[in-house]
Amino acid sequence: MKKVRVQDAVGMTLCHDLTAMRDGFKGPVFRRGHVIRSEDIEEMLDIGKRYVYIWEENAGEIHEEDCALRMAAMAQVSGAHYTDVSEGKVLLIADEPGMFRVNTTLLNRINSIGDITIATLPDHYPVKPGARLASMRIVPLVTKETQILEAERLCAEEKLLDLRPYKARKVGVTITGSEVYSGRVKDRFEPVVRAKLGHYPAQVTGVAICDDDIDMIADAAKRHLDAGADFLIFTGGMSVDPDDVTPAAIRRLGAEIVTHGVPSQPGNMTLIAYLGDIPIMGVPGAAISLPTTMFDVLLPQIFAGDRITKEDLVRLGDGGLCQLCDSCHFPNCTFGRY
Repeated sequence: MKKVRVQDAVGMTLCHDLTAMRDGFKGPVFRRGHVIRSEDIEEMLDIGKRYVYIWEENAGEIHEEDCALRMAAMAQVSGAHYTDVSEGKVLLIADEPGMFRVNTTLLNRINSIGDITIATLPDHYPVKPGARLASMRIVPLVTKETQILEAERLCAEEKLLDLRPYKARKVGVTITGSEVYSGRVKDRFEPVVRAKLGHYPAQVTGVAICDDDIDMIADAAKRHLDAGADFLIFTGGMSVDPDDVTPAAIRRLGAEIVTHGVPSQPGNMTLIAYLGDIPIMGVPGAAISLPTTMFDVLLPQIFAGDRITKEDLVRLGDGGLCQLCDSCHFPNCTFGRY
């Protein structure tokens, strides 16, 4: 594009919108693609435009709106849609609930190309329909097409963004503790677990209350599995006290323990294990008294079908300390980002 005096631009094509603010109105007066007429000159001067930018043929440049459309095309996401171009950008909007994933390494490479800017929600972010997931635009009005071509090449090799829908799971819940089993203390875990599972496509196949007995706990879990459970939750008995035997019962099942303990609080003593492809979570007592713990952080990943690794859990340390706000805003906060 090139810069031209308004008086010399008659017959030329605008390559950008001309906006104005007057009498309570703010918006475009002349649209991109408008062929400038002699009668337009005074109005352009009235809105403060002494110069306009017009297209130069074969300059190897691409307009911001065309860039935004091509960036949207190179990063399509199932379960989400892009808005029309507005102010040179497009927005990616979620159409269904799920776990939003970002290839952060690729994102950094694309944002390092030059004029391209792509802003997203963090990786591993649980979203609801209508959530804004990403925004894409270039900084200047036009840029060299080679930059967009490079971004398109990179996205052809790797997927940049993904929205992983939640999958239906059958959940078996085992509540442990001699004080609950004997009836001395009323169980408070079941309503908490049911409320949190209510945000996902979960069917509770059964709830068992067990004494602090390894065989009893393991047998209860086997009954859940026989009933078709493909996700096991254990509550209580997750500390390091000698009589807290729930982790030992999980091992008795033959499960592979990914970790017992995570660098995050509350929920420091969370246990993650797998029995084949069946995820197992041991939930410590903090989930009863606090609105948000590691239970809330890890549930979206389990329902999205992503296998939790030790590396995932180690990364929780950076941002793993809940601020215990008076009013909880999770997940719109620092807690549980990884």
